[in-house]
Amino acid sequence: MTLRTARILVAAGAFVAGLVLCTAVILLVTGRDGVPTLPQVAAIGGPFSLTDQNGRTVTEQDLKGKPFLVFFGYTNCPDFCPTTMFEISEVLKKLGPAADRTRALFITVDPERDTPAALKDYVSSFDPRIIALTGEPEAIAAVAKAYRAYYRKVPLKDGGYTMDHLVLVYLMDKDGRFVSRFKLDRPIDASAAELRKYL
Repeated sequence: MTLRTARILVAAGAFVAGLVLCTAVILLVTGRDGVPTLPQVAAIGGPFSLTDQNGRTVTEQDLKGKPFLVFFGYTNCPDFCPTTMFEISEVLKKLGPAADRTRALFITVDPERDTPAALKDYVSSFDPRIIALTGEPEAIAAVAKAYRAYYRKVPLKDGGYTMDHLVLVYLMDKDGRFVSRFKLDRPIDASAAELRKYL
């Protein structure tokens, strides 16, 4: 074996080893077939039983057959919540009559202050098809956990408090399965077009 042949074999071996290592890392990170596995997606969402702004009980079964949006917030939120609620309202408005074939949920993370009456007053400023939900603290904690929605009560110096929470809108399909984060940082037409695909 000549020195040139040996160098070629060593280089070829190194290339193959690198290729195998790269493939192994990709499979380890993404899963065996290179795409996220279903359990990772299915882990968001689940059963709940909460009270809407009209005092009626709402469960996940009431939403079956229609895609829906879910947003966790609270009525005393000074900025993100009203902005997000306005944007969701604009998407529903853009859908026109087709919006009746979907749902949008506003789930409070501040059940201490957000009674059904408080929620009814709050959502009156937005699209009437938005359902606002509250419940016992334990019920809110359970549904937030199911959606992996972080929130935390933050005491203020004056004795009051505010709520720290995740600002994220979830898109769920007709079977209540998580589809993706619903983007509102784009033209309303684009957001409405995406939601329309699941009607």
